[in-house]
Amino acid sequence: MYRTALRNVLASKGRLLMTMLAVLLGTAFVAGTMVFSDSVGQAFKDSQSSSFDNISVQVHNSAAGSDAKASDNNSSALPLTDATVQRIAALPGAQSARGTVTGFAGLSDPQGNLIGERGNTQGSNWVPGADGRDSTYPMVQGTGPVNSRQIAVDQRTAEKNGFKVGDTVRLAVNGPVMQMTVTGIFTTVDPQVKAGGSLVLFDTATAQQLYLKAGQFTTIQAVAKPGTSEQQLLSEVLPVLPHSGNITAKTGVKLSADSTAAVQAATSGMRTALLAFAGIALFVGIFLISNTFTMLIAQRTRETALMRAIGASRRQITNSVLLEALFVGVFASLGGLLAGIGIGAGLKAFLGSGGNLPAGGLVIAPTTVVATLLTGVVVTVVAALLPSIRASRVPPVAAMSSNDQPATQKSLVVRNSIGAAFFGTGLAAVLYGAHLGGSSGRLPVGAGAGLILIGAFVLTPLLSRPLIALVGPLFARLYGVSGKLAKQNALRNPRRTAATASALTIGLTLISALTVIGASVTDAVTKQVTSGMKADYAVSVMLGEPVSPSALPAIKSTAGVSATSVIDSQYVKADGRDLSVSGFDADSFSRLVAPTMLDGSAGAIGQGAALVDKSTAASHHWSVGGSARFTYPNGSTGTVRIGGIYQDSGLLGPVMMSESVLSPHTTAPYYSAVLVSGTAGASPALEQALKDSTGRNPLVQVQSQQQMVKEFSSQISLLLNVMYGLLGMAVLIAVLGVVNTLAMSVFERKREIGMLRAIGLDRRGIKRMVRLESVAIALFGAVLGVAIGEFLAWAAVQLLKSSLAGLTTAFPAGQLAAYVLAAALVGLGAALWPARRASRLDILDSIKTS
Repeated sequence: MYRTALRNVLASKGRLLMTMLAVLLGTAFVAGTMVFSDSVGQAFKDSQSSSFDNISVQVHNSAAGSDAKASDNNSSALPLTDATVQRIAALPGAQSARGTVTGFAGLSDPQGNLIGERGNTQGSNWVPGADGRDSTYPMVQGTGPVNSRQIAVDQRTAEKNGFKVGDTVRLAVNGPVMQMTVTGIFTTVDPQVKAGGSLVLFDTATAQQLYLKAGQFTTIQAVAKPGTSEQQLLSEVLPVLPHSGNITAKTGVKLSADSTAAVQAATSGMRTALLAFAGIALFVGIFLISNTFTMLIAQRTRETALMRAIGASRRQITNSVLLEALFVGVFASLGGLLAGIGIGAGLKAFLGSGGNLPAGGLVIAPTTVVATLLTGVVVTVVAALLPSIRASRVPPVAAMSSNDQPATQKSLVVRNSIGAAFFGTGLAAVLYGAHLGGSSGRLPVGAGAGLILIGAFVLTPLLSRPLIALVGPLFARLYGVSGKLAKQNALRNPRRTAATASALTIGLTLISALTVIGASVTDAVTKQVTSGMKADYAVSVMLGEPVSPSALPAIKSTAGVSATSVIDSQYVKADGRDLSVSGFDADSFSRLVAPTMLDGSAGAIGQGAALVDKSTAASHHWSVGGSARFTYPNGSTGTVRIGGIYQDSGLLGPVMMSESVLSPHTTAPYYSAVLVSGTAGASPALEQALKDSTGRNPLVQVQSQQQMVKEFSSQISLLLNVMYGLLGMAVLIAVLGVVNTLAMSVFERKREIGMLRAIGLDRRGIKRMVRLESVAIALFGAVLGVAIGEFLAWAAVQLLKSSLAGLTTAFPAGQLAAYVLAAALVGLGAALWPARRASRLDILDSIKTS
């Protein structure tokens, strides 16, 4: 039986090629994901670890942040000072100690835009030794900064932006722009710089003034003398530190271990997500593998029956098919492993080409090899299990019958009953979860979605008949006999048609669901921005900082500005609960803000009344004409009339008041943004003028309505494009399934095709018949997938409604229709080779086929 299994593999190698390719692609995705994540993780670990090579003990002040006066907000926090550095440096086991100061530092391009991302643009201090050099930051050009008007820039940032020694650059930390002279360019092992960030160095006094206070440090790094261990030095350091909960000390080994754990945690999510998509690709491959083995076994019905007749047991038949699958799985997985290594290397090279990943070699862990081979073999064998069981049940008498062994009526009834049970249960669970909404509905919706997919897969043979029958008359009318035969061929074996279409159904279910969810979220955000704000621009500051009151006169007097209003973000107490309140300039409110009013009038804000959103009004039992009692930030209390209720809006906040009413009750204004309207609307000239009026500060953002929507939409689009790309692997495997099914179907119908050619159907008609059959199968899978995807996306939107005001399900009909059309084109393309093969069959040879 083992020799028989090997012979069958060799005899059917052409027909098994598509199956092997499906397994290869799926396992390549698994291997590529693991190689890529292991390589990136190791590169980050090496990068992080190298930054601690010259640190024996590091002392950190958690109260010293990028906020220049962070420690002022915590009376129990104690600082790290020059005295602390000197005490540590004087310890018996310490060779040296240096104090460092770190925080945000944003370099500006000529137009006033921030260079790089705000999360990885850092500043620190230059600490020269007796020789005038800082070993932590070796200079490749120039020297370190020595006064408050000088900085040094890391080599990568300097090369990327054309900075040279002697250049004047513009920089902001947490306030106005500073004109700084570049005195030096240095190299660094800082992992953030290696990962694409930037670093500028100030002299120590300037860094302390910008980020903390004179004489204070964020961290102190100590180096042990030869012969002194890190743990020994730590035991000496602890007694000389300020006794405060904000001061911690760790050895270099501990810092490296913590950094490694952080990298593993950061990359594990990416690895899990990529493996999930690899799992989807393999799941789709199961349909192709199972379908292939089912058809191969059907073609060998007489052979199998004869083997049973001469004494082969059912178990031997089953084992021979499983052994055949094992051969396929092993060789395909080996190919997948090699392809995966190439994929991992390609991903690392592509994503690292922009300098956003640290350099490092390719990591091929034993776990990757074992997991890839095991996954491919198990998936292939499991997919072949049911076909092998069916093969073992072929009775010897079948040797005297035809190859076709139709399913019994009983088996179809049982299958449809099971499918209906799964589908109905899943449908009920999804509807129940959607009704619950929020986090409480996630489990029912997720479980229900899985049951619906399983039920749909089981029911596809039943569903294929009416859906494919719909296109039958159209095909017959347009293409005559070829169209009629194509419909009949697609319906002849509904199980095979269903198994082929199911692979496309999975991919298009996920793709259409993502499309609807993305369109719904983008539509909700667009409505909030465009319907809630009339202003052409919103001026704000990064890092959560408010717009300085000193910037208001310059913004108001900018050429082309017709109206402005601050948004003063404050918190009051109402009914014992904190409530966010936004203060607007009442005189320009109607020209800049357009809330969707449900009751009352937006103009009431100019009469000293408050406007509240629907949810807040319901929560506090407020109504138009009533009043609300607030406790203001300065401790005073007052009663405010409710002048209107508007639709919830994340852009406008829960309560809006006139700034003239709100400001007397605050301790200080907090202008989260300034709204601006232009005399001629939004224009590049007005945008640049606003940047110029705010000093071309890289911390200041000037965004139009379109830019706000685009910024959010680009994040959604990027995520969707990545997911579409990953799901593309599953769709590719589905296409292979269509090709494989048609090719084997042509082989099965060799005599029939010969007869059709003999009675007058020309080669063009044969090609058209096979192509239309493929299109019908692809359309069936696409329509079913898009329908299920739309329903699941609707349920997901119900869960997200509580998180995003105004969210409703948006169905992008054009895009969804394009998916169906693309599926039809995919089906047409998949049929090119099988159709060509069918049309070239020899008529007499085909008719003689037994």
